[in-house]
Amino acid sequence: MLLDAAREAAAEAVGCRADELVFTSSGTRAVHSGIAGALAGRRRVGRHLIVSAVEHSSVLHAAEVHEADGGTVTQVGVDRAGVVDPSAYTEALRPDTALACLQSANHEVGTEQPVAAVAEGCRAAGVPLLVDAAQSLGWGPVEDGWSLLTASAHKWGGPSGVGLLVVRKGVRFAPQGPVDERESGRAAGFENIPAIVAAAASLRAVRAEAAEEAVRLRELTERIRARVPHLVPDVEVVGHPTRRLPGVVTFSCLYVDGETLLHELDRSGFSVSSGSSCTSSTLTPSHVLKAMGVLSEGNVRVSLPPGTAAEDVDRFLEVLPEAVAAVREKLGAPGSESVVRDDALVVDAVGRRCPIPVIELAKVIGDVPVGGIVRVLADDEAARLDIPAWCEMRRQEYVGEEPADRGTAYLVRRLS
Repeated sequence: MLLDAAREAAAEAVGCRADELVFTSSGTRAVHSGIAGALAGRRRVGRHLIVSAVEHSSVLHAAEVHEADGGTVTQVGVDRAGVVDPSAYTEALRPDTALACLQSANHEVGTEQPVAAVAEGCRAAGVPLLVDAAQSLGWGPVEDGWSLLTASAHKWGGPSGVGLLVVRKGVRFAPQGPVDERESGRAAGFENIPAIVAAAASLRAVRAEAAEEAVRLRELTERIRARVPHLVPDVEVVGHPTRRLPGVVTFSCLYVDGETLLHELDRSGFSVSSGSSCTSSTLTPSHVLKAMGVLSEGNVRVSLPPGTAAEDVDRFLEVLPEAVAAVREKLGAPGSESVVRDDALVVDAVGRRCPIPVIELAKVIGDVPVGGIVRVLADDEAARLDIPAWCEMRRQEYVGEEPADRGTAYLVRRLS
């Protein structure tokens, strides 16, 4: 009875039938099971999968497994705001396309996607669309037209370890792996009843206040988006300016090490996250920021949970300029060797991590005449993203990259 009541409540929030929804052990498991089951159910059609370049890693990992197993994957790009073009999905559709995936909103920059428009194109082609609604479901139902939907309870304040998988009636779906009689055979194992009940109750409670709280949090995030560029020089606020989640705002700071900045803010009592390469053990830029073509160094993602006080936001804006200045001061005097070679100023930043290559570029760009070239040698993967982003912010010309004996050479032409 508790499980049935929780399923009814969750289905009402999603906007689906109760018998279309099953509970899984996590949002990630829901994604993996949903993609695998949909692909298997439509295997006679083909093995082509479409995803966006900014999907959550759970979707991209599932796509990698599919490709390694002989399937094909098309990755649809996004614009600088992180939005997909619905026509790009339509163009990617093929006769052998079995499934398309699109998140409802991005987990790093908060940008909402045109789900209804993409779903319309997929429906016209007879291709099911799986929507990862983890980030948005707590704020309201997803735009209609989707065929499968996944979500994770901890994203709306519920307990960890509970996910949702919705498969619309009529969608061909073949659960993969050993199955049993539970959850329509789509999620093996005994259900965690207490966690599921808590997940459904929290979703209902959050939804009851979502409309009013969304208005308040949007005002606070807009305050951050508007004031940060004026309080801190050399900052790029990323993500769509209006089509976005209520409580997420993301910006990147030039000449700042992301992890060091997080530590500075943490000492002041603010817990934020970062998509910059410096927070990753692999030292590679966030795939979301990379796909958007925006600055990755010094990236800060501020998430405002329901109930965040305006006073806390104001204090964050007071602390931020000092924290950024402190980090920049620490990184302001790294030594680098620059020499003139073949009419180009060469900056050797090989072996140095973000944001050092960009800092060194900024230091010497004024040393070449207008029209002159600065050649930056670097072996940090983040430079491939951050140097072009710096050029756009500084109105300089990014000429391109070329192989070098050590690392990669990034060429920048001074325009002013």
